[in-house]
Parts: sequence; structure tokens; C-alpha cells
Amino acid sequence: MSGTPSAQYSIVLRVEIDHRPGALGAVASAIGAAGGVIGDVALVSVTGDTLVRDITVSASGQGAWDAITTAIAEQAGARVVQLVDRTFQVHEGGKLETTAKHPLKTRDDLAMAYTPGVARVCDAIAADPALSHDLTIRKNTVAVVTDGTAVLGLGDIGPEASLPVMEGKAVLFKEFAGVDAFPLALSTKDPDEIVAICKAVAPTFGGINLEDISAPRCFEIEDRLKAELDIPVFHDDQHGTAIVTLAALINACRITGKRLEDLSVLVTGLGAAGVAVTKILLSAGVTDIIGADSKGLVSTSRPDYVDGSMNSVKRWYAEMSNPEGLTGPPGDHLGGRDLFVGLSGARLFPAERLAAMNDDAMVFAMANPNPEVAPEEAAPYARIIATGRSDYPNQINNVLAFPGIFRGALDARATRITEGMKIAAAHAIAGLVADEDLREDHIIPSVFDREVAPAVAAAVAEEAVAEAAAPA
Repeated sequence: MSGTPSAQYSIVLRVEIDHRPGALGAVASAIGAAGGVIGDVALVSVTGDTLVRDITVSASGQGAWDAITTAIAEQAGARVVQLVDRTFQVHEGGKLETTAKHPLKTRDDLAMAYTPGVARVCDAIAADPALSHDLTIRKNTVAVVTDGTAVLGLGDIGPEASLPVMEGKAVLFKEFAGVDAFPLALSTKDPDEIVAICKAVAPTFGGINLEDISAPRCFEIEDRLKAELDIPVFHDDQHGTAIVTLAALINACRITGKRLEDLSVLVTGLGAAGVAVTKILLSAGVTDIIGADSKGLVSTSRPDYVDGSMNSVKRWYAEMSNPEGLTGPPGDHLGGRDLFVGLSGARLFPAERLAAMNDDAMVFAMANPNPEVAPEEAAPYARIIATGRSDYPNQINNVLAFPGIFRGALDARATRITEGMKIAAAHAIAGLVADEDLREDHIIPSVFDREVAPAVAAAVAEEAVAEAAAPA
């Protein structure tokens, strides 16, 4: 899986090539033989007997670039002049900018957008602070807040290094739901300080999206902010994953004929996503769940529960699951399970262990980039397989959830995001796969399906009003 050329390792090679028949073909063949996949080829200039071309190439990793450039240099009459990393080029200067919605071309424009006219708007908001949701950027703006402690699969890399991811999140908000989002990378890991900062900046934003904050701190931070703020707070690593997982499961059950209430489930990885997935499955009607962390199955009989060293979140997990007190590694407890949900790490157990699962088994192996069990190896034992990767069918991707969640919450002016709103979002996502399109390798819409965010937004807004989480 690691040797597949990818756009993330895409480069532009500026190459001087002799202007003679077959020269470009020889360069192209050399690139292919070295493992590169050619995209665009553009003519830059012609000087005498030499052509200069920009060749876009996708590779399997940075290490492959040297092999590709060396292969080109070995061709007679070819020379690499420049190599540009396209991914770094996309990030040059950041991926966001501020633009004005109303141009300032005349004195009248200035008098309305700024002084003296702006004072009238300030007075109106001072008299009724709720008007800030109509007359300022709060109407459509979300803060993407992180401390950089759990960024992608990179771990605790710090706030500065987290910014490219937070900017990317903001781009997705805008692209898929028209929500203006701004990254706030905080130079503190202290939950009290993070809560205080979010409360202090809340008057600027219509919602707060917590991102890449490590567990178990993320649970406390979200719970406190939800209790202390009157705008929606949503930890995407938890709830985005949970919503899309439930959506995929709803459709997997449509195919297999199984009911949520009858499923027996094993979850591995009890960080932010694993706990949230469990909670939403319970809310949706699943009752038989066991979960495992790096120490094995969680239960009230495990030593760290008994001696009190288990953290509060896992203590909750132990008390609401695994009534039989099963112990040991998760691979020993696949027997009789309908669904495996992996949110842990690569190669958790041999694929053959899946044979113990019930007929029409469902395997959601979502560790990224390397899933708990390779889809190819799981295929003989599972009817439906989902992953977190874009290069396999049935990708469980948060982008199907969070843009529409906040679009709906902002539109309804919701003060919170409830479990019912999350379940409504999951059903909206699942419902976009029509019966005639539903099949084992298509249980979830594409991340590029432009109908997803509006459908999720409508469902969330409707549920918010129904639950009195927003004005009627």
C-alpha cells in the first residue's frame, strides 16, 4: 500500500530536452520506469535545439524523487533544471485570506462600512447582543481551535506545526458548506487555559470546532465549553468520525438485512473517536458492545479499573460495556461479532481471525494510513469493508459531516449540537445513497458529493428546532 504514487508527493520537474524525435518519449519512459506517474506536460520555451518542459509527476514518496531525477539525467540530451514540491507550493503563504464582502469605492461606502455609520450598528448590538449573529461575521464564522497535541497521525507536534491542518479544515468548511472558518492554534495544553481562551474569543464566532486535541483532555474541554457557552461546540475528531461511521453502518445494515438493535460490536482504540463512535452507536440502538485499548478489552474486572488508575472516560466505558467481563486482546473476541470498528493501529490481528465473525460480517478498519487489517486480506471474511483511506471504497471521512453540521447549526442559530442532531446528520448522509446505487462497495456518498452538506445542514437545523436547541 505504501508504494502507490500519490498527489501528496507530486512534483513539477523543469527539464531541458534536446529538440529531436523521441527525446521526450525517452524521458517519459525513464520517469515511468523509476516509479513516477506523469500528469501534465507543458512546453515552457524553445531555444535553438533545446526545449524546456514542465512535467508534473506523482511519486510514492520523497525518496522516489531522487530515483526519478536520476533516471531523467541518464537520458542523452536531458537535464533536470528545477524540482518543485507541489504540496509545499499549495501551502506557500498559507491557504486562507481575508476578503471584503462590500468594496470601498466611494466616501459613501466608507461612511456605511466604517465611521460614522458603523456606530449605529454598534449601538444596536449593545442594546441587543443577539444581533451580533445577524450584523457581524458571527453569522457565518467558526473557530477551528487546537493545541496541536493529536494532529493526524503525527501526534503532539505543537501549535505552529498544526496550522497547515487547521487551515485545511477551514478550506473544507468554506468549500463544502460556505462557512467561514479561522484557525486558532494555542500555545498551551492546559485544559483550564484552553477553556478560558475559547470563552474569551467566543463573542467573535458563531461556533467552535475543536480539533486535534489529545484524549482524555479533549472530553473535559468539550464538556466544559458546551456547558459554559451559548454557541455550538463540536469536537470533530470525536463526533465527525462517529456520525459518518453510523451513516455507513445504517447502509451496511440495509444491505445485510441486520438491525442496529441486534448487532454485536467490537471497537478497538478508545481515544476520542472510539469513545464517540461507541456513544453514537448506543444512542442509535446498539446494545452489545465491547471495546479494547492498548492493554486489551476494557472491563470492570481489569486491574487498572479495580485499583482506580483507569481514567474517567474508560471507567465509563468499562461500566457500560462488556457485561461478561471478557479479557485479553481484541483479536480473541471476534467470534459472534457482526461489526468490527477499528480506530487504533495497523495490523492489529491476522485477517484470518475475521473468519470467526458472524455471516455478512462488517469490517470498518479505519486506522490511517495503514488499517487494522488490509482490505484485500479481509475480503474473504467480510461482506462489507470500510476504511479511512481515499484509495479504497467506502471511505469514512469526516468531511461528510462537519461542514453540514455547522452550516445547519449556524442557519438555525443553535446554541448547542445535541446527540439527536448528530444522529439526524448520520441518517441524512446515509439517505443520499439511493437504493439502486447501494452495494457492498458503495455504502457512503463520495466526499465530493455536493448534495451532502446541504442535506446534513437541513436535517441538523430541523432537529435543532425540534429539540429547542435553536429558536423556532
